[in-house]
Amino acid sequence: MSVETNLSSGLEYAAGLSGRAQQRQFNLNRLMDLVLASMILLFLAPLMALVGLAVWLQDGGPVFYAQSRIGRHGVLFKCLKFRSMLVDADRRLQELLAQDPVARAEWERDHKLRDDPRITALGSFLRRSSVDEIPQLFNVLRGEMSLVGPRPIVAAEVPRYRRYINHYCSVTPGITGLWQVSGRNDVSYRRRVALDVTYARSKSLLFDLKILAATVPAVLLRKGSY
Repeated sequence: MSVETNLSSGLEYAAGLSGRAQQRQFNLNRLMDLVLASMILLFLAPLMALVGLAVWLQDGGPVFYAQSRIGRHGVLFKCLKFRSMLVDADRRLQELLAQDPVARAEWERDHKLRDDPRITALGSFLRRSSVDEIPQLFNVLRGEMSLVGPRPIVAAEVPRYRRYINHYCSVTPGITGLWQVSGRNDVSYRRRVALDVTYARSKSLLFDLKILAATVPAVLLRKGSY
């Protein structure tokens, strides 16, 4: 099934969920996102300035990395992060996958590399501490992301969801979610999809608050973060 077909099924599913109750819940979540994201950004502004300076000083490259991701209803948006990789990371990845069958198999299985040679020393710390995700608060303010939801995926990952992409497209992707508080990268991709489906089916303001509360110890313990 093509990416376009999968995304179309997601749009149809999301349309079927429309109604006053769903809109009321969406509005409440949006209000929570705006209030909390604004407060967190103000609190973390000094840290963001220091991290941005450190990223720039390491090699003079861009501070932020913006990648096209799939949002609610299949709409594409630019997901922001502090840059944690070398400036020529994409070229290095293609070379590595062409030369290393073990790395290629890991990438095809998880869409990640546990020992990724593209990540800088500073970037490794940013990823393990989840500090690299902080700029996504701007995505939240723009309405492209929520504080809680499935992690935003790239187009290449859509086939991995198969028919379940409709559940992913029915909600707004988030900075944190069930996957992050359930082991993150230590969780198989199939389990990740199952967690996204569970979240989409069970979404509520109370559920989001519980996930936000569970995020704090998950970040501090750094389980599954690399």
